Amino acid sequence: MNRADVEQQTAALAVVDVYKSFGPVPAVDGLSLTVAPGICMGLLGPNGAGKTTTMRMITGQALPDSGRIEVLGLPLPQQSKAARALMGVVPQQDNLDEELTAAENLRVFATLSRVPRARRAAAVAEALELAQLSDRADSRTATLSGGMRRRLLIARGLVHSPRLLLLDEPTVGLDPQVRSELWALIDNLRNSGVSILMSTHYIEEAERLADEVAVMHRGRLIAHGHPATLIATHAGAEALEYYGPPARLAEISEQAAAAGQPTRRTGPTVSVLRAETMPQDLMDQLGEAERRATTLEDVFVLLTGESIE
Repeated sequence: MNRADVEQQTAALAVVDVYKSFGPVPAVDGLSLTVAPGICMGLLGPNGAGKTTTMRMITGQALPDSGRIEVLGLPLPQQSKAARALMGVVPQQDNLDEELTAAENLRVFATLSRVPRARRAAAVAEALELAQLSDRADSRTATLSGGMRRRLLIARGLVHSPRLLLLDEPTVGLDPQVRSELWALIDNLRNSGVSILMSTHYIEEAERLADEVAVMHRGRLIAHGHPATLIATHAGAEALEYYGPPARLAEISEQAAAAGQPTRRTGPTVSVLRAETMPQDLMDQLGEAERRATTLEDVFVLLTGESIE
């Protein structure tokens, strides 16, 4: 599908100038965000950034104070019921029925999602296959590993063939190997044409999976674009990472800042970004360092001053 075809399609999700406050505190402050058809959008932000509130408004669990939200052209909350039928939701918290088997969990959800009776058995089988759980279809959910349960949650969110999938921290609390397995599953979904909005605390997850990344901070959208574009725009191509005692790192930060070079602290190190633009005399002045490629984490910390993993 070429770009012209995509642009003519209705956006999978449109959030336009949305505000939501709890008392005097704005949780979402004028958010505008569009998820184009067939892409994975990563939603990044530290705790309190407004990600959870945004997800709750998209799923109809909370109402915005003002602004507009549309799912596949359907306005919320006016057409929430129709919109939910086109959405799959994978929550952060595991809420599977442990007394049921994997297949029974999907069958119940397929019924609740009004998958036609004649289609349900095939829909359950396809969702199990996609999640690589066909051989555990008759296993009680309580006996499944953590990674299998997360895959079953994703399968449940897909059993009714949604056009938009919302993933809320899909790999939180999982070990790296299981996380990699879920990354492969999510990547396959994106490649199959499912539109995805993925809220995540893992910056590497967004950098690897997302076609576009939206960074939220204190309820506002502060950066949006392709991961590589955000890295090039805000952090440059390379960083020089310096080790040393706190006083030395503070001195390096001050000297780099005085020369107009952005920096970020990472525990026992300080990284000077845009190293490819550093004058040689400044490099000589700062001393020995390790050269590395910049990352989306550099961008995140530079923009928000916080780490989220």
